[in-house]
Amino acid sequence: MVNIAVFVSGGGTNLQALIDKINGGYITGAKIAVVVSSNYKAYAIKRAEENGIPYRVISKKDFSSIEEFDRAMLDVCEEYGINLVVLAGYLSMLGQGFVSAYKNRILNIHPSLIPSFCGKGYYGITPHEKALEYGVKITGATVHFVDFEYDSGPIVLQKAVEVKDNDTPEILQKRVMEEAEWEILPLAVKLFCEGKLKVEGRKVRILP
Repeated sequence: MVNIAVFVSGGGTNLQALIDKINGGYITGAKIAVVVSSNYKAYAIKRAEENGIPYRVISKKDFSSIEEFDRAMLDVCEEYGINLVVLAGYLSMLGQGFVSAYKNRILNIHPSLIPSFCGKGYYGITPHEKALEYGVKITGATVHFVDFEYDSGPIVLQKAVEVKDNDTPEILQKRVMEEAEWEILPLAVKLFCEGKLKVEGRKVRILP
């Protein structure tokens, strides 16, 4: 059994996508053992409660150093025997201690086709605003392993989404979630749980 910790900061739509895929049998041999929120008011906490999933709130501002924050995160993951960490709209930067401890075992979903519209400050609605400002014809979402920089780890999966003439950032954000994020994040988790992801330098090979 793969024990998954899902890290969240807001509404938890990607958390819900994972819950649905596990409950529906699409992802097997895995369970969400704990939800960790950086925000005491995140709606994702309610989703965890409604599905009987334990949760913890660990806010970086409650700690005097990144090392203390890392230790608190690691303690929770050790308590629940976590094998995989999924960042599902998680807005805090993890420290090097945590990333090192879970090397190639932290998946993040980002709402653009990396390396476009990514990096520090590119979260929430911002990647969609920038996509429209630049006039790109396609955008999308990326699942990648986490390393020590924002949105720079090895790419696992990507899916393109068409940008339409009448799009607003909010409309585009919704389409990217529905057509890309909710599809490729559960697929990446499924592949990880089945032992089908092999990291070779900057490349991730999907095994048959």
